[in-house]
Amino acid sequence: MLHASWKSLLGRKLRLAMSAFAIVLGVAFVSGSFIFTDTLGKAFNGITEVVGDVVVRPATASSTIDSAPTAKTVPASLVRQLASVEGAARADGNVSDPSTFVVSKQGKLIGGGGPPGLGLSHNDAPTGSGKPPVSLVDGRWPERSGEVNLDEGTAERAGYRIGDTVTLVTSGARPKVRATLVGTSKFSDGGLVGATLAFFDTKTAQQLYFDGKDEFTDAWVTARPGVDPAALATAVQAKLPSGYQAVTGASVAKEQANGIGQALGFINTFLLIFAGIALFVGAFLIINTFSILVAQRSRELALLRALGAARRQVSRSVLFEAFVVAVFGSTVGLGLGFVLAIGIRSLFATFGLDLSGTPLVLQPRTALAAYLVGLVVTLVAAYLPARRAGKMPPVAAMRDDIALPESSLAWRTALGGAAMVLGLEGIVLGVFLTDLGHRPWWVGGGVGLLILGAITASPVLARPLIVALGAVYRAMFRRVGLMAEQNAVRNPRRTAATASALMIGLTLVSMMSVFGASAKASVDKTIGENFAADYVVSSAIGQPFSAAITKDVAAVPGVGEVASMRYTAVNIDGDRSFSGAIDPAVFPKVVPLDLTAGSFAGAKVNSIFVDDGKAAELGASVGDTVQAAVAGAKPAPYVLAAIYKRQTLAPPVMLTQAAAAKAGAPQQDSLTMVLRAPGADAKSVEAGINRVIADLPTVSVKDQDAFAAEQRKPIDQLLFIIYALLGLAVLIAILGIVNTLALSVIERTREIGLLRAVGLSRRQLRTMLRLESVAIALVGAVLGVVLGVGAGWALQRTLADDGIDVLAIPVPQLALFVVLAGVVGVLAALWPGRRAARLDILRAITTD
Repeated sequence: MLHASWKSLLGRKLRLAMSAFAIVLGVAFVSGSFIFTDTLGKAFNGITEVVGDVVVRPATASSTIDSAPTAKTVPASLVRQLASVEGAARADGNVSDPSTFVVSKQGKLIGGGGPPGLGLSHNDAPTGSGKPPVSLVDGRWPERSGEVNLDEGTAERAGYRIGDTVTLVTSGARPKVRATLVGTSKFSDGGLVGATLAFFDTKTAQQLYFDGKDEFTDAWVTARPGVDPAALATAVQAKLPSGYQAVTGASVAKEQANGIGQALGFINTFLLIFAGIALFVGAFLIINTFSILVAQRSRELALLRALGAARRQVSRSVLFEAFVVAVFGSTVGLGLGFVLAIGIRSLFATFGLDLSGTPLVLQPRTALAAYLVGLVVTLVAAYLPARRAGKMPPVAAMRDDIALPESSLAWRTALGGAAMVLGLEGIVLGVFLTDLGHRPWWVGGGVGLLILGAITASPVLARPLIVALGAVYRAMFRRVGLMAEQNAVRNPRRTAATASALMIGLTLVSMMSVFGASAKASVDKTIGENFAADYVVSSAIGQPFSAAITKDVAAVPGVGEVASMRYTAVNIDGDRSFSGAIDPAVFPKVVPLDLTAGSFAGAKVNSIFVDDGKAAELGASVGDTVQAAVAGAKPAPYVLAAIYKRQTLAPPVMLTQAAAAKAGAPQQDSLTMVLRAPGADAKSVEAGINRVIADLPTVSVKDQDAFAAEQRKPIDQLLFIIYALLGLAVLIAILGIVNTLALSVIERTREIGLLRAVGLSRRQLRTMLRLESVAIALVGAVLGVVLGVGAGWALQRTLADDGIDVLAIPVPQLALFVVLAGVVGVLAALWPGRRAARLDILRAITTD
């Protein structure tokens, strides 16, 4: 039997390759996801390891991913004292700012869009390994005001050479800085993952970021040879005043690694979800392929049974072929994973995550996962066809026409119908029972059951669609159309399985289209109804900008009111919330809030404002005292002054800018909203604001329409990534149609020969196969779009309380999906149709 299986495989190389399509692509996504995230991890590990023996920092500072920026500093006098601690070789202060970006010679921003632009003071303090964190490549380090050193990658991208005048933009008191490039440098031994470095001398850095105060962001204490960093950290901590902490560099590196691990874990999970979708879709293609292959070999399998092969031997022979296909597909898929990882790296690079300087990483567990996933999915998918093959009776070898035993569709219809009913119940409960816990889980589970039910019952669901399409076929193509319809319905399992693969992909694509359209419509509604500002000054890269810009905008002739928002983090009862720091006297004029209790008028420094959802969560009323930790500081009492209805433009928690500054939040603006003075000319006011921000590519001014477009942009970016990742599942489904048609042509060789013998032309044969392919594609598209719209509606209703309160169904886009599915059907039939048309009639007729 093993010899027979090998002979069967080697004699059908084309079928082997076609059988491996799905597993190759699915495994490629799994291995590509792991390769990309491991590469990302290696790049970040190179950064986290660059730290001193002992780090001294304000107690509010942290290196975790959810830490809040703090403006608290370490005084130079304290740094000098630390150098005399027993066991310390030296102590060096560091100044750093994460929002200092280089502007190229052409006036374009270098970096941004995610990775920081680091403005740093330079010193030669060693890391824990004894090496400096950066090394000089060319020129020298800055020594006085007006000099800067850039990392070599940034200098090259910006087009600067030593001696050129470099333009930088900062979030400090001086929004724009010009300095002479005196040298270039290289960070450690790895890449910067899209970040940029600009080094100044210490006094210049202090002037830029601390208004000239002799202070530092943190300090490194270097241990003498033989001194344990942990013991040194304990000795340093004993010398520190209240409000400061000393931690080992290893601890800081671990903090950073844990934070990065959380982010990488999310990215890996995000990518593996799409890999799972691709493998799920691929399983349909594998089942379909082996079902057809078993059907084509029915006489051969029956002969083996007649010659004495047991049922288990026949089943095992089919599973052995599946095993070989799995190993072959997994091996090719693992190699293709490198290509896919490069594609994912390029995709993320468009959003600022540049890994071009880090080589791809292949861990042993990636290869293990690739083969494990490939084997398990393939063998599980091939089990049913193998089991069916084992049931082949020996007497069937003597028949002219052999058909594998097929079970009734009744049980599939009943099971699928029950799953769909349960799915609908879950969706209804999640959407309409607002007091139900974990509503998104109910909706998600309901949608999953609905899709599984539709897949199970698809042979029955597809039939009415094919019959309706058949009426069009018969009217337009007569007998050829009739044959295409009959070919599509005579094997409902195969047709439904092929269509289901495309249905899954289009269900998810349609769901995200409805969700995206609803989110954008909700943004437009919120801004139109709740935004009184005429202009918005905001960062073009999602980073805070200098508060000096807001002051200059307020001085523009014709400007009436100016309200700035400073985003920070606040922790109330252990729950970390996104919050904003505002001027309560001005903000309500620019963003009218629907108050349910209290008032912004007369607010004090320690006043806090929350939306109704947060107030209900806290069980708090106006006048109550709330303990809140702002910007990582220790919890302090704040008095609840106002409660407002939840809306997108106002964070769930707001406090005064004075309170945020007192807690240590940086005094940098994230958003500035402008109202014109009564009677002021709109064009002249806008021109005046534009003059303020000219030469500052990190900041832009927008009217309401442009601001709405800016708010919609992240939604479009998210959809772009999701569509790109779902594209692989759709590609597998398309290949499934090609595969099914091609194997069907092989299976129907004799039938095709007879049709050609009785007068069917090559053109008519190609048309028949094309119509059959279009029918499969349109069934999958229609079912997918219908399910996707329902799932998108459920998702929108679940998130209505979170600001997505408008349902928008993008009908033209969904109609385009159906049309494109028809085009896919036409293209998918080209190769199988050409192959069928070239069959020799006499040989085809005599085929067993």
